[in-house]
This record gives sequence, C-alpha cells and structure tokens, in this order.
Amino acid sequence: MQQRILPRLRKLISGRLRNVFIVVLGACVGVAAGLVVTAIGWLVNALHHLLFNLPSDSRLSAQAVLQSPWLALVPAVGGALLAISIILSRRFRARPPVDPIEANAIHGGQMSFRESLIVTGQIIISSGFGASVGLEAGYTQMASVLGSKAAAFLRLRRNEIRTLVGCGAAGAIAAAFNTPITGAFYAFELIIGVYSVALLAPVIAASLAATFTARALSAFQTPIEVGGINPLASADIPAFLALGIVGGALAVGIMLLVTQVERGFSWLRCPQPLRPIIGGAAVGALALITPAVLSSGHGALQVHFIQAADVSAIALLFVLKVAASSLSLGAGFRGGLFFASLFLGALFGRLFAIGIATSGLAPGIDPVISSLVGMASLAVGIVGGPLTMTFLVLETTGDLAISAAVLVASAFSSIFVRETFGYSFSTWRLHLRGETIRAPHDVGRLRNLTVGKMMRADVKTVPEDTTIEAFRQKYPLGSTERVIATDRKGRYAGIVLVAEAYGATEGEAEAGNTIARLLKYKDRFLLPGLNVADAAAMFEKASSEELAVVDNLGNRQVIGLLTEAYLLRRYTSELDKGWKDLTG
Repeated sequence: MQQRILPRLRKLISGRLRNVFIVVLGACVGVAAGLVVTAIGWLVNALHHLLFNLPSDSRLSAQAVLQSPWLALVPAVGGALLAISIILSRRFRARPPVDPIEANAIHGGQMSFRESLIVTGQIIISSGFGASVGLEAGYTQMASVLGSKAAAFLRLRRNEIRTLVGCGAAGAIAAAFNTPITGAFYAFELIIGVYSVALLAPVIAASLAATFTARALSAFQTPIEVGGINPLASADIPAFLALGIVGGALAVGIMLLVTQVERGFSWLRCPQPLRPIIGGAAVGALALITPAVLSSGHGALQVHFIQAADVSAIALLFVLKVAASSLSLGAGFRGGLFFASLFLGALFGRLFAIGIATSGLAPGIDPVISSLVGMASLAVGIVGGPLTMTFLVLETTGDLAISAAVLVASAFSSIFVRETFGYSFSTWRLHLRGETIRAPHDVGRLRNLTVGKMMRADVKTVPEDTTIEAFRQKYPLGSTERVIATDRKGRYAGIVLVAEAYGATEGEAEAGNTIARLLKYKDRFLLPGLNVADAAAMFEKASSEELAVVDNLGNRQVIGLLTEAYLLRRYTSELDKGWKDLTG
C-alpha cells in the first residue's frame, strides 16, 4: 500500500500546487507541535505535583515555601536520573545532539529523531525534578524534528525542509504561550533566519494550527498574564531605552556566568555524570530560601505581576534565580533560558523602575511597563529575536504604544549584544563546542564547498634549488604567471612569480643563483578541508591571486592550486542559491 501511495503523493506535491501542499504540511506540523506541547506540558506538570506534593491547580515556582524541607533533595534525585541517561545515551550517539538552529544552519534542516527524543526526555527530567531550566527547548526540539522527518519522508527540497523545521518551532512556541504571531516570528528570526512572503503562509498556518490544537486539548499552556496596565508616558521612553542597553549587558553577563560554572566543574575535574547531582543539590538548597527558583518560573512570574514586593525581596529573587539557572545549565541539566530570561528580565525591570523613580530621574515610571520592557530586553539579549519578544508583549498586553517602546528597547539590547558579544545563548553554546554559527542562515552549502572540491590538480612544480637560468628555459615569459616550488623532500616551499625570475639581472642568472631567493608566500597555503569562507579569508591575508594546496600541515605535499577569482565566483554563486531558496 505504501509503495503505491507514496510515489503518487510525491508526484502530486511536485506539481503546480506544490506551494499549497507546503502550506498544508506546515499546518499538519503545527497540529503535531500542539500535541507535543500538550503531552510534555501535562507530563512535567504531573511530575511537579507528584514529586513536590503541590496543591491542585498550583504551580511549582508560585509556592511560598516547600511543603517539606526534604523536597529540596528532589533536584538532586533528578540529577542522578539525568546522569544515568547521559551514560546510557553515549552508547547510542557519537555526536552532540543537533538542535533546530544548528540543523537549519549546517545540515539543511536534517535532524535525528532518536537524538531529539533523548534530548527531550532529559529536558523533561530536568524541569520535572525542579532544575531551573525551561521546557521551550524540548517543545521546539520535538516539534522541529517532526517537521524535518515529514519533509525528508516526502523528499522535499533543502529549503522546504528548513521551512518545515521552522514550522515545528513556530507551532511549539505558539502553543506554549498561546501567541501565534510570536511563534511565527520566533521561526523567522531564530530558526529560519529570514522573513519572506513565500515563508509567511506555511509558518503562520503552523502557528495557528498549533495554537488551536493546544486550546482544544486544554494544554498546560503558560501565557503571561499582566493584568491592568497604565498608559505609557512619553517622558519614560528615554529610561526604557537605557533599560534596553542595561538588559543587553546583563544578558551577556548571564551567558558568561553559565560558561564559567561549566568551566568550574571542569577545573575541579568533576566527572560528567556527577555534575547534575551536585548542581541539583545546590538548586535544592536555593529552593529552601524560595521555591521560585525551581523549574522555569511560570508561576513565580505570575505572582510577580500580581503581587507587589519590596526591593530587597525582588533583588534577592533575581540573584537566586540567576544562580539557580547558571548552576542547572552549567552542571549539565538539559533545557534553555527562554522563560528564565523573561522572568529575570521582569524582575530586573521592576528593580530598574524602583531605582530610577527613587533617584528622581523618572518619578512617575510605571513598574509594570518597566517589567515588560526589562522582560523583553533581557530575553532578546539571551534568546535573540527583537520582533519575537515585541509580539509576545503585544499579544500579552494588546497595547500598541507599550509594544513600540519594547521594540525600540529590544533593538538597543540586540545591538549591544551583537556588537560586544556577538552570540545568543544558543549560538554561544555552539561556539563553545567549536562551531562558528552566529545565526540560523543556511551555511551548510558553504561548509560543504571546500578547497579540495575547487582546486586544480594539474599544478606545475619546480625544485627550489633550480637556477634562475634553468627556470627561464623551462618557463618562458608568458607561458604562465606562477610556479610552485618544492624542497628536496617534495614539500611546499613557496611560489615563484615568472615575471620576477625574468626581472633578475643577467649577472645574477649567469652566477648560478637559484630561485630560492625569489620565493613568495612560503607560509601561505591552503588545506583541502578548508571551506570557501576560510579560504577567501586566507587569500585576503596573503594578498595573492593564487595559492598552493597541500595535503596536510605535516607532509606539506603539493596536491593542487586554487585561484582567488574562481573561489569568489563559486562563493557568490552559492550565496545566490541560498538567498533564492530562502526567498522562494
């Protein structure tokens, strides 16, 4: 049956209505994302009630105190379970798991279902047992892999696979927060990397389908409820712009703190499986002070917007939440900082409002609006996506004026982080692993386009001890521009410019001088594994039109030659292909 239906379906998709089918597939992926959010949210909420003995219809981080001091051990137990899962997962995969951003940037949207299932299971354990991490990474991981696998099953094009990965992520965020526009722009800014008319229909269809599915199933959604808001005062806008810059600076500090915690465990030579146990025990100790540090903090954020608190309590909670999130992620718990950054930003926004009002610079500043601006500014710095966070505030408040202030503050935060740090949290973690990804733009083609695939193998070589006179006889003026010289062992020695060999005086040539004195670019050469971008940078550094290609740094045997002109033509061609794919 499958052998008959599948070819017909693929033929139908490849017809004139292909774009319509992509929209339908996007909506189907959105439905799947709604189911994913419903299932994971219900499971984690059930774990919270079971493990922490919560009252019905209550959230973990909204508790004033733990029901029993012994419950502070629950995160450590979760760390032990996570350690077991880490040990077991090493037998099933050899590479780090690929998230939607890395998949779209490098692998053309290809994701592993087994890897995603393992990662999502570890996120459920982490958040379910109280580690200070969010579920959004698990939502987007599973929803995106479903989109990737559906596209691969139907043998869709590379750009269409990337689009369906974005549809999965859009549906996951839309279903989680009950915000379809936010979900769509999350996909545009953070997963696909560009907005275009061709992408709008499938991504919006996925967001709406996921939102309606989650609502119909009464999913355990986490919308942000603010309550009544005062009108935005024009006099407060400069203060909010300053808050955007400070929020960006805080975001950089938090990302670096997570890295330092991880390096601290490495410096102590703590075995990898023991780290989440130690981190869980530390988070449990912080929970004895306030349970608001546990899990992602949805309940605590709602309490923050509803109840007023003194400045010392807010500052203490901010410090404790930063410590808990850094310890959780640095110790190896799975999850993200999406909602934690929103919570921390809201706390800091209120602190900022209290401080600036007390100083007299903006005595009438609204602390709720300041919380919203701080929430978006810090989240933009850590997660990225200024439009994503702006639409989140817009769909939360319905206030266009406040959203405009949030957009400007978010833009300032984004610029600050980009110019001073250059990474969001997701791309920073990839950078620490050795990747150079700064955005989800498709660089897979450029990575696959290596020097070895572009070089010319028919190279002319000459020993470096060849005399100038003999060189002239072998290579008449006009026969070629450059010749590669090798040493006695056949290793690369440099490049001889034929014109310079003929520029030597007759006395120098007759005296038996060798071409060794004419060699250029002795330490400038290419390796076959270099990608086109790195090779272009090497040409710019060497200021040469041609460079030799050697097999490796040890042997330095000449295997080819590459010209800068040819490399740049191929580079431009691949960039054009990528842009056409993105824009349809």
